[in-house]
Amino acid sequence: MDNKVLLVEDDDSLREIITDYFEQGGFIVEGASSGLMALELWENSKYDLALLDIMLPEIDGFSLCRRLRKTSDIPIIIITARDDEDDKIIGYELGADDYVTKPFSVKFLLAKSQNLIKRSNGTIGSQTANVLEGAGIRVELLSRNVTIDGQRIELSPKEHDLLVTLMENKDRIMTREMLLEKVWGYDYFGDSRAVDTHIRRLRAKLGSKAIHISTRMKAGYKFEDSL
Repeated sequence: MDNKVLLVEDDDSLREIITDYFEQGGFIVEGASSGLMALELWENSKYDLALLDIMLPEIDGFSLCRRLRKTSDIPIIIITARDDEDDKIIGYELGADDYVTKPFSVKFLLAKSQNLIKRSNGTIGSQTANVLEGAGIRVELLSRNVTIDGQRIELSPKEHDLLVTLMENKDRIMTREMLLEKVWGYDYFGDSRAVDTHIRRLRAKLGSKAIHISTRMKAGYKFEDSL
C-alpha cells in the first residue's frame, strides 16, 4: 500500500513540485494551502507522514504540529524558510521529527521522508532480537510497542528510536554525534541540540523510569538497567 502524505504549504508552486516528485516516488499526497484546510483533511483521513510549513494562513505550522501530535505519532517534518535556531528547537519541542530549511532539494526531502516512515513502521532497527527489556521498560521492535511495567506509552518515531538505540547500547555512553547518526541519519545537518530536546521529551514520557537515562556531562547519554 502506498504511503499517504499530508503536505501543508501555502506556496502553490512549491506544493505542486513536492507533490509531483513524491507521487513519482510512490506516495499519495494530499495538499493543503492553510492550517485550517489541513485540519479538515486530517479529520477525514489517515496519513503516514506530515510535511508542514511554518508560515501558514489561519493556523501556523507550529500550532498545527502541536494539534497533530496530540492525536498521532506519525513522522512530522517542518519545511520552512526560517533558519532561526530557536524556531528549530520550538519545532522539536512540539513533536516534530525533522526540520528542512528552504531552499532544499526535493530529492533530499523525499529521502528523509522515506527514512522516517521506515523507522516509524519498524523496518529499520535491530534484527538481532524482537524485544528489548530493561528497568521495567519493554520495547517490541517489530510492532514498536513500548510498555512500562505493563502499561503502554506512546512515543514519537524519534523518541522511540532514541530509546531503542540507548537500550541496545546499555551501559555505554552514546555521544550526541553518535545518536544523531544512528537516529537522524548520516545526512542530517541540524544542530545536536535536537538530541537534548528529544531526550527531554522521552524522559517526560518515561516518568519514574527516566532516571535510567543518565546524562554524562560534555559526553552524551547512557541507559542503565540497574542504579
